[in-house]
Amino acid sequence: METTAILATDHLTREIGGVRIVDDVTIEVRAGELLVVVGPSGAGKSSFLRLLNRLDEPTGGTMLLQGTDYHQIPPRDLRRRVGMVTQTAYLFPGTIAGNLRFGPQQQGIVLPQETIDSLLTQVGLAGRADEDVAHLSGGEAQRVSVARALATTPEVLLLDEPTSALDAEAKDGIEKLILTVQKQNGLTCAMVSHDLAQAARIADRIMVMKNGRLDKIGTATAVMNAGGNSC
Repeated sequence: METTAILATDHLTREIGGVRIVDDVTIEVRAGELLVVVGPSGAGKSSFLRLLNRLDEPTGGTMLLQGTDYHQIPPRDLRRRVGMVTQTAYLFPGTIAGNLRFGPQQQGIVLPQETIDSLLTQVGLAGRADEDVAHLSGGEAQRVSVARALATTPEVLLLDEPTSALDAEAKDGIEKLILTVQKQNGLTCAMVSHDLAQAARIADRIMVMKNGRLDKIGTATAVMNAGGNSC
Protein backbone atom coordinates (compact mmCIF):
# COMPACT_ATOMS: atom_id res chain seq x y z
CA MET A 1 0.00 0.00 0.00
CA GLU A 2 1.37 3.42 -0.97
CA THR A 3 2.10 5.70 1.98
CA THR A 4 1.38 9.42 1.84
CA ALA A 5 4.34 11.77 1.47
CA ILE A 6 4.49 14.22 4.37
CA LEU A 7 7.49 16.08 3.01
CA ALA A 8 8.59 16.38 -0.61
CA THR A 9 11.39 18.34 -2.24
CA ASP A 10 10.98 19.64 -5.77
CA HIS A 11 14.31 20.33 -7.55
CA LEU A 12 15.64 21.74 -4.26
CA THR A 13 18.89 23.64 -4.86
CA ARG A 14 21.27 25.87 -2.94
CA GLU A 15 24.12 27.63 -4.67
CA ILE A 16 26.89 29.60 -2.96
CA GLY A 17 29.58 31.43 -4.91
CA GLY A 18 28.67 29.63 -8.11
CA VAL A 19 28.89 26.19 -6.47
CA ARG A 20 25.76 24.08 -6.03
CA ILE A 21 26.12 22.58 -2.57
CA VAL A 22 22.64 21.05 -2.95
CA ASP A 23 21.86 20.34 -6.57
CA ASP A 24 18.37 19.70 -7.93
CA VAL A 25 17.19 17.18 -5.30
CA THR A 26 13.68 15.77 -5.70
CA ILE A 27 12.50 13.19 -3.14
CA GLU A 28 9.49 12.25 -1.04
CA VAL A 29 9.58 11.36 2.66
CA ARG A 30 6.66 9.16 3.65
CA ALA A 31 4.47 9.41 6.71
CA GLY A 32 6.07 7.66 9.69
CA GLU A 33 9.30 6.98 7.82
CA LEU A 34 12.86 7.30 9.09
CA LEU A 35 14.98 8.40 6.14
CA VAL A 36 18.73 8.50 6.78
CA VAL A 37 20.89 10.69 4.51
CA VAL A 38 24.47 9.48 4.04
CA GLY A 39 27.39 10.34 1.79
CA PRO A 40 31.03 11.40 1.85
CA SER A 41 32.23 14.55 3.61
CA GLY A 42 31.18 17.60 1.62
CA ALA A 43 28.36 15.76 -0.14
CA GLY A 44 25.79 18.34 0.99
CA LYS A 45 23.98 16.22 3.59
CA SER A 46 23.66 18.81 6.36
CA SER A 47 23.09 21.60 3.84
CA PHE A 48 20.19 19.60 2.42
CA LEU A 49 18.73 19.04 5.89
CA ARG A 50 18.96 22.75 6.76
CA LEU A 51 16.95 23.60 3.65
CA LEU A 52 14.05 21.48 4.85
CA ASN A 53 12.98 23.98 7.52
CA ARG A 54 14.56 27.06 5.92
CA LEU A 55 17.45 27.46 8.31
CA ASP A 56 19.09 28.08 4.94
CA GLU A 57 17.21 29.42 1.94
CA PRO A 58 17.10 27.53 -1.35
CA THR A 59 18.27 29.32 -4.48
CA GLY A 60 16.10 27.05 -6.60
CA GLY A 61 13.21 24.64 -6.18
CA THR A 62 11.15 24.23 -3.03
CA MET A 63 9.86 21.87 -0.35
CA LEU A 64 6.25 20.81 0.14
CA LEU A 65 4.95 20.07 3.64
CA GLN A 66 1.68 18.15 3.52
CA GLY A 67 1.35 19.39 -0.07
CA THR A 68 1.86 23.09 0.77
CA ASP A 69 4.83 25.01 -0.63
CA TYR A 70 6.85 25.94 2.44
CA HIS A 71 7.37 29.48 1.18
CA GLN A 72 3.69 29.95 2.04
CA ILE A 73 4.25 28.92 5.67
CA PRO A 74 5.63 31.53 8.13
CA PRO A 75 9.15 30.41 9.18
CA ARG A 76 8.24 30.18 12.88
CA ASP A 77 5.27 27.93 12.07
CA LEU A 78 7.41 25.88 9.71
CA ARG A 79 10.08 25.29 12.36
CA ARG A 80 7.42 24.26 14.87
CA ARG A 81 6.06 21.72 12.38
CA VAL A 82 9.52 20.63 11.19
CA GLY A 83 11.66 20.38 14.31
CA MET A 84 15.41 19.88 14.42
CA VAL A 85 17.96 18.16 16.65
CA THR A 86 21.54 19.21 15.91
CA GLN A 87 24.86 17.37 16.25
CA THR A 88 25.64 19.20 19.51
CA ALA A 89 22.86 19.85 22.02
CA TYR A 90 22.72 23.64 22.32
CA LEU A 91 20.66 23.99 25.49
CA PHE A 92 19.61 27.22 27.14
CA PRO A 93 21.06 27.93 30.60
CA GLY A 94 18.75 26.82 33.39
CA THR A 95 16.65 23.76 34.04
CA ILE A 96 15.63 20.90 31.81
CA ALA A 97 11.99 21.96 32.20
CA GLY A 98 12.86 25.51 31.15
CA ASN A 99 14.37 24.18 27.94
CA LEU A 100 11.25 22.17 27.15
CA ARG A 101 8.98 25.13 27.82
CA PHE A 102 10.87 27.48 25.49
CA GLY A 103 9.42 26.43 22.12
CA PRO A 104 5.78 26.37 23.20
CA GLN A 105 6.26 29.76 24.93
CA GLN A 106 7.19 31.26 21.56
CA GLN A 107 3.71 30.22 20.40
CA GLY A 108 2.02 31.64 23.51
CA ILE A 109 1.52 28.16 24.98
CA VAL A 110 2.31 27.22 28.57
CA LEU A 111 3.57 23.64 28.57
CA PRO A 112 1.80 21.77 31.40
CA GLN A 113 3.94 19.98 33.96
CA GLU A 114 2.33 16.66 33.06
CA THR A 115 3.45 17.12 29.45
CA ILE A 116 7.00 17.89 30.59
CA ASP A 117 6.95 14.77 32.78
CA SER A 118 5.64 12.67 29.88
CA LEU A 119 8.30 13.96 27.48
CA LEU A 120 11.08 13.31 29.97
CA THR A 121 9.78 9.79 30.56
CA GLN A 122 9.86 9.20 26.80
CA VAL A 123 13.52 10.20 26.57
CA GLY A 124 14.64 8.35 29.70
CA LEU A 125 14.97 11.34 32.03
CA ALA A 126 11.93 10.86 34.23
CA GLY A 127 11.84 12.95 37.39
CA ARG A 128 14.69 15.25 36.34
CA ALA A 129 12.74 18.31 35.18
CA ASP A 130 14.27 20.65 37.76
CA GLU A 131 17.91 19.69 37.14
CA ASP A 132 20.30 22.29 35.77
CA VAL A 133 21.40 21.43 32.23
CA ALA A 134 24.98 22.43 33.12
CA HIS A 135 25.33 19.13 34.98
CA LEU A 136 24.25 16.83 32.12
CA SER A 137 26.47 14.44 30.21
CA GLY A 138 26.62 14.69 26.41
CA GLY A 139 24.15 11.85 25.98
CA GLU A 140 21.76 13.31 28.56
CA ALA A 141 21.94 16.74 26.91
CA GLN A 142 21.07 15.18 23.55
CA ARG A 143 18.07 13.47 25.16
CA VAL A 144 16.90 16.89 26.40
CA SER A 145 17.41 18.23 22.88
CA VAL A 146 15.13 15.51 21.51
CA ALA A 147 12.50 16.18 24.20
CA ARG A 148 12.66 19.94 23.46
CA ALA A 149 12.07 19.26 19.78
CA LEU A 150 9.10 17.02 20.63
CA ALA A 151 7.59 19.68 22.92
CA THR A 152 6.28 21.62 19.90
CA THR A 153 4.57 18.45 18.55
CA PRO A 154 6.31 18.50 15.15
CA GLU A 155 5.02 16.60 12.13
CA VAL A 156 8.60 16.02 10.94
CA LEU A 157 11.78 15.73 12.99
CA LEU A 158 15.15 16.51 11.40
CA LEU A 159 18.27 15.10 13.07
CA ASP A 160 21.70 16.32 11.98
CA GLU A 161 24.29 13.69 13.00
CA PRO A 162 22.77 13.48 16.51
CA THR A 163 25.18 10.76 17.70
CA SER A 164 28.48 11.77 16.09
CA ALA A 165 29.75 13.70 19.14
CA LEU A 166 28.91 10.89 21.59
CA ASP A 167 30.80 7.92 22.94
CA ALA A 168 29.74 4.41 21.89
CA GLU A 169 27.42 3.82 24.86
CA ALA A 170 25.65 7.16 24.50
CA LYS A 171 25.45 6.70 20.72
CA ASP A 172 23.68 3.37 21.17
CA GLY A 173 21.28 4.96 23.66
CA ILE A 174 20.39 7.85 21.35
CA GLU A 175 19.87 5.49 18.39
CA LYS A 176 17.41 3.46 20.45
CA LEU A 177 15.77 6.66 21.70
CA ILE A 178 15.24 7.95 18.16
CA LEU A 179 13.57 4.71 17.12
CA THR A 180 11.41 4.67 20.25
CA VAL A 181 10.14 8.25 20.01
CA GLN A 182 9.59 7.86 16.27
CA LYS A 183 7.33 4.86 16.80
CA GLN A 184 5.59 6.26 19.90
CA ASN A 185 4.77 9.56 18.22
CA GLY A 186 4.24 8.34 14.67
CA LEU A 187 6.93 10.81 13.60
CA THR A 188 8.33 11.27 10.15
CA CYS A 189 12.10 11.69 10.48
CA ALA A 190 14.98 12.69 8.23
CA MET A 191 18.40 12.13 9.74
CA VAL A 192 21.92 12.86 8.51
CA SER A 193 24.62 10.33 9.40
CA HIS A 194 28.23 9.84 8.34
CA ASP A 195 27.91 6.19 9.40
CA LEU A 196 26.46 3.83 6.79
CA ALA A 197 26.34 0.97 9.32
CA GLN A 198 24.19 3.14 11.59
CA ALA A 199 21.92 3.99 8.67
CA ALA A 200 21.52 0.30 7.87
CA ARG A 201 20.56 -0.41 11.50
CA ILE A 202 17.82 2.18 11.87
CA ALA A 203 16.65 3.50 8.49
CA ASP A 204 13.47 2.61 6.67
CA ARG A 205 15.21 4.02 3.59
CA ILE A 206 18.68 5.39 2.93
CA MET A 207 19.39 8.40 0.71
CA VAL A 208 22.94 8.68 -0.64
CA MET A 209 24.23 12.12 -1.65
CA LYS A 210 27.37 12.86 -3.68
CA ASN A 211 28.55 16.29 -4.79
CA GLY A 212 25.28 17.86 -3.68
CA ARG A 213 23.14 15.54 -5.76
CA LEU A 214 20.89 12.60 -5.01
CA ASP A 215 22.95 9.54 -5.94
CA LYS A 216 20.54 6.80 -4.91
CA ILE A 217 17.66 6.15 -2.52
CA GLY A 218 16.06 2.95 -1.29
CA THR A 219 16.08 0.32 1.42
CA ALA A 220 19.38 -0.51 3.08
CA THR A 221 19.57 -3.74 1.09
CA ALA A 222 18.89 -1.99 -2.21
CA VAL A 223 21.43 0.76 -1.52
CA MET A 224 24.13 -1.71 -0.45
CA ASN A 225 23.51 -3.87 -3.51
CA ALA A 226 23.81 -0.75 -5.67
CA GLY A 227 27.23 0.05 -4.18
CA GLY A 228 26.16 2.34 -1.33
CA ASN A 229 29.09 1.19 0.76
CA SER A 230 31.29 3.39 -1.43
CA CYS A 231 29.96 6.45 0.42
